[in-house]
Amino acid sequence: MQNREMAGIEEKVFAGERITDQEFLILAEEADFYQLAFLANGIRERLHPEKLVTYVVDRNINYTDICVSACKFCAFFKAPEDKEGYLLSHDELGEKIKETQDLGGTQILLQGGLHPDLPLEYYEDMLRFMKKTGIHIHGFSPPEIIHFASISNLSVAEVIKRLIVAGLDSIPGGGAEILSDRVRESTAPRKCNADQWIAVMEEAHIQGLRTSATMMFGHIETLEERLEHLRRLRELQDRTGGFTAFIVWPFQPDNTALIDQVKIEKTTGYSYLKMLALSRIYLDNFKNIQASWVTQGPKIAQLSLFFGANDFGSTMIEENVVAAAGVSFKLSEKEIRTLVTDAGFQPHQRLMDYTLVS
Repeated sequence: MQNREMAGIEEKVFAGERITDQEFLILAEEADFYQLAFLANGIRERLHPEKLVTYVVDRNINYTDICVSACKFCAFFKAPEDKEGYLLSHDELGEKIKETQDLGGTQILLQGGLHPDLPLEYYEDMLRFMKKTGIHIHGFSPPEIIHFASISNLSVAEVIKRLIVAGLDSIPGGGAEILSDRVRESTAPRKCNADQWIAVMEEAHIQGLRTSATMMFGHIETLEERLEHLRRLRELQDRTGGFTAFIVWPFQPDNTALIDQVKIEKTTGYSYLKMLALSRIYLDNFKNIQASWVTQGPKIAQLSLFFGANDFGSTMIEENVVAAAGVSFKLSEKEIRTLVTDAGFQPHQRLMDYTLVS
């Protein structure tokens, strides 16, 4: 019976049909490693038959590490009263943007802590300053936008509208972690809930912004809660089609408060690749899946290209949040291109919306 059931799921996947939640759980619990790779790779080949693997040249700029959220899984933030906390000046932002552009960079991934003392106008001024450089601003994750709405007493729709006018081009999928309120209340009770995260993304899509989606797994969530997360993303993509890509990566426990409270072992490359493949299979309405070399390193990232990923993510000229958890993989554009080529694919630089750079 189980073999017939598995064969039926495989037939659906090969036919390009959507799998159910129950079929996802069957795959997660019963399919072997190579079955998942075979299915996920088949989907990637169907969606991307040209053997192209894309990447973006950009830089993460964390404009402040001061944050009132105090998420238990974050090793980066500083409390508002911590004198070691920072807030980047316009001059510092300008230097980072110029260095990025000199290296062929096309965008800035702009994110920061939930600072208690900065008004919405501060972020609008920052966007206007940055936009003068001509860079694409991929900025402000849903928790930040919820925070801006709270401090300004405005609706999410009005905040997004004002940020667009000031220069915001797209929104990253940060702050999702696991879109299950049980998990969020335990690990980040001061951060936006799952419904709010989805609502920000839906409003952004309505207003014409493209966004990415993410998942951080491997801490206190259950398999069913991972599925809940993916279901919420798939349902929103059905409604709007506004997500450009999905990125999944495992929790990095070192230097976080969560590891002091719960015994958590680092997710293995095996478990990461399995979750990547399951995501590729379930998210049938997402065209692009990114490899996470920042947490997994170059060799697992290469293998990701055979477990459903078609994109190598970002060169990440600068990355601070994962590095604060003790993970510090670095790859230049040349190294990314070599890794992609050595895996048998053709590397190509892209923009945020997956338009190829000529």
